[in-house]
Amino acid sequence: MKDSVLILSGGVDSVTLLYDEQERIALAISFDYGSKHNAREIPFARLHCERLGIRHIVIPLDFMTRYFQSSLLKGGDEIPEGHYADENMRSTVVPFRNGIMLSIAVGIAESNGLSYVMMANHSGDHTIYPDCTPQFVNAFDAAASAGTFVTVHLRSPYTNLTKADIARKGKSLGIDYSETWSCYKGGAHHCGVCGTCVERKEAFAEAGIVDKTAYDGR
Repeated sequence: MKDSVLILSGGVDSVTLLYDEQERIALAISFDYGSKHNAREIPFARLHCERLGIRHIVIPLDFMTRYFQSSLLKGGDEIPEGHYADENMRSTVVPFRNGIMLSIAVGIAESNGLSYVMMANHSGDHTIYPDCTPQFVNAFDAAASAGTFVTVHLRSPYTNLTKADIARKGKSLGIDYSETWSCYKGGAHHCGVCGTCVERKEAFAEAGIVDKTAYDGR
């Protein structure tokens, strides 16, 4: 039954969820919020939706680059290098990004008579992104269901999984992860050294996936 809206970035996690829950997804939404890598990841989101015959829309949130502070956004500081556990990765937080995107998705779900919004946060996000934590998921689910006539709920099935768990799931689904984008720097190739590139490499290695990602050689 097609009862869900998925927030789809074009990265490893949300593309995996797209394939994992394709029978339920009526609509996938990508948000162009002015990040340095939006132009690299959104085409992959579109590609996979076209392949699966799932409707895909892109919603601009360009106000974020004008009013929000984050190294992830165009015009912000340089993307830090290192592991997600490193303190400097906090600069990549876009304040309440998921809350804003989910709110829009809930409105779209209710407008289309759909009962669920899905996002692909995972346990590795919890350390620096407060709007990825189980506490946030539970609170937002309560707010969405209380604030809609059709009682829209938030589903986040990967909340307690690791990225390697997700990669293993994608491997079983036959996903070609070279058709996803992770790197926050948004260059011609993945940089290989920013937090999300490091996490991508580690997850693929742990999941036993041959990494076909083109890194820039460092």
